[in-house]
Amino acid sequence: MKRRVVITGTGVIHALGKDTETFWSAIKQGKNGITSVTKFDTSRIDTKVASEVTDFDPTLYMDKKESRRMDEFTQYAIAASLLAIDESGLDISKEDPFRVGVLVGSGIGGIQTLEEQKQTLLEKGPSRVSPFFIPMMISNMASGQIAIRFGLCGFNESVTTACATANHAIGDAFHAIRNNVADVMITGGAEAALTELSFAGFTQSRAMSTDPNPETACRPFDKNRDGFIMGEGAGILVIEELQHALDRGANILAEIVGYGATCDAYHITAPRPDGLGGIKAMQFAIKDAEIQFEDIDYINAHGTSTPLNDAFETKVIKDTFGEHAYKLAVSSTKSMTGHLLGAAGGIEAIITTMALIEGFIPPTIHLENPDEECDLDYVPNVGRDSNIKYAISNALGFGGHNAVLVLKKYG
Repeated sequence: MKRRVVITGTGVIHALGKDTETFWSAIKQGKNGITSVTKFDTSRIDTKVASEVTDFDPTLYMDKKESRRMDEFTQYAIAASLLAIDESGLDISKEDPFRVGVLVGSGIGGIQTLEEQKQTLLEKGPSRVSPFFIPMMISNMASGQIAIRFGLCGFNESVTTACATANHAIGDAFHAIRNNVADVMITGGAEAALTELSFAGFTQSRAMSTDPNPETACRPFDKNRDGFIMGEGAGILVIEELQHALDRGANILAEIVGYGATCDAYHITAPRPDGLGGIKAMQFAIKDAEIQFEDIDYINAHGTSTPLNDAFETKVIKDTFGEHAYKLAVSSTKSMTGHLLGAAGGIEAIITTMALIEGFIPPTIHLENPDEECDLDYVPNVGRDSNIKYAISNALGFGGHNAVLVLKKYG
């Protein structure tokens, strides 16, 4: 019999809230977390808006000296992990440290540190580059620092698969528990890539919106969409084997029941035209969950607000589910959160968890003029009550990476 895996804790650091309760309340209300960029001067950049984490004080989660030796993406990961562990009620001192693991990913890692240290090199020379430059920059450091913080000696990895990163991390952590490699995993994603260099790269590739209005820049499935809007933050989950959670009297939030991962093997940024990679990822996830396609009630879409992705993902959903595609609800919460790149799947898994708990489907905001190619139920502008039992969270990344999670209402 397969070991069952449940979610017992969540932690969020985001513009819409620095805890799950505040964040989820904003999502339910359809609040827009996108504002004008303040972290750097955008005068030379076409994109002017983002979803920024403001008023973040790392010393609430670690001492000042420690925080100065971490890039912001790692600070976010530590903070969200503390929140998730606290919500889970897990007493790590009572656990076998070799049975508790960490799998937290980042799509870009410490690019803020990279930019700062390159400037130091140019202006002051190599002798002034920080000795902490490399361990601050490398993307595995979120997983490493979480393990150090809590003394977790078990399975520990970092995933980097662009926008599919956090879904891969959660899915691989799920399988680690199911395959009896671990009893508990801290998993998700963290990102802090709001820098001039990041924006320059994405705008040059014509991936980001150039609409300067925060209220219209990110509009998934709308015919006037023109690109994604970047976000930052972290979404971390505590997941554990069901009996382990029951034995310690944990409050079980939801269950992870399926995971599918594929590669398009087609192009560095564009999805393969027939959508087979995305279709197979959803098929594999549903097969892994041992349910029927008709059991899925809700899909938290990748939904980036790019002209190519939204029409493509709609086609993939229709080709996967057939007529059932018109009976399930689909929404893009990136319309509110922006696109957190490697952390996107982390916060979206938490959103999907909360949707299952409360029986509420979050909206796709800013959807005023639906694209004719996007003809599914995208829950436009206002969320709705719905007794959903099974939900999917999709993630599609540059490089052709596809990662799909199936979550189930517990009980």
